Amino acid sequence: MANPPLPAVTIREVAEAAGVHVSTVSRALSPTKRGLISEEVLQVVEAAAQRLGYRPNRAASALRTGRTHTIGVLVPDITNPVFPPILQGIEASAAARGYFVFVANVADPVLAPPIVERMLAQQVDGLVNAIALRDDPLLAYLSRVGMHTVLVNRADESGQLAAVVSDDRLAMKLAVEHLLALGHRRIAHLAGPQSVPTGVGRRQGFEQVLRDHGLAPACVIECDSYSREAGRAAMRALLAAPGKRPQALVCCNDLVALGAYDELRSVGLRVPQDISVTGHNDMPLVDMVEPPLTTIRLPHRELGWRAAEMLFDEIEGRSLSASTVVLRPELVVRSSTQAPAAEKGRAAR
Repeated sequence: MANPPLPAVTIREVAEAAGVHVSTVSRALSPTKRGLISEEVLQVVEAAAQRLGYRPNRAASALRTGRTHTIGVLVPDITNPVFPPILQGIEASAAARGYFVFVANVADPVLAPPIVERMLAQQVDGLVNAIALRDDPLLAYLSRVGMHTVLVNRADESGQLAAVVSDDRLAMKLAVEHLLALGHRRIAHLAGPQSVPTGVGRRQGFEQVLRDHGLAPACVIECDSYSREAGRAAMRALLAAPGKRPQALVCCNDLVALGAYDELRSVGLRVPQDISVTGHNDMPLVDMVEPPLTTIRLPHRELGWRAAEMLFDEIEGRSLSASTVVLRPELVVRSSTQAPAAEKGRAAR
């Protein structure tokens, strides 16, 4: 027969064991108030709490404060290497404040409403949303129910919700101007889904920088997702398009670039000898592929950390209005780009 569970240790028992007032223990065990207590007293209280096996009563705290000290995070693809560092940033901010993080993988936008309903039932204090689409009814719903929400890696085109994003237009400027400096003039783009703000922003940035240099895109093919499979399908469509083969290719993300690698290799074309390729995100291991991928590096961990910090400001009433924080990307040049080869005698494709 299993032993019955021991009764929960109370904060009053911790105070008695530490020889301090209950209010002192309350402050010492609160991530937001422990700074009010001397280091010596903190050590005494923490030692007593650990010795007695004290665990905070989150339910009682929620009833008393109206907060559960939990936040939700929605990501579109947990297998995409972009999102783990974003989650690390969110969790680092949350841990420093004593918050717990619920993460939900929302592979299909149709699943978002019931997942959010479940999080609301769990009384999360706020939400970091990395799945926002353009004209997304979910955003209007979150605003209507009064859920504190901050977007990450996606901007709110209406400007009603706070967001933390990377500068997609600058990213495309860095990639395209790198290729132009190498001597490329026929530059194509494998664009992200146009239902997603990042897909639109990167495509617009790509087209704008070419216009600024008096050029037009060699070709733009929209991918149906940010995946390797979508990249390969888009590359196949690009190679089948009429006109000369592009000298260089700007991809909307690294997975799409790897899909382009796959298709180019299957038809006997070499990167970068026959076509230069750039990616976007600098996800882990793209420096290990052959050839190592020239790409745009984003501060993913900082994206997550800043989004969580903004969310906690909202929860604690310190945010006055919605704002968008834009972080700066940087170009990482590797071996997938080089000057275009001489084209004399080459057949048009």
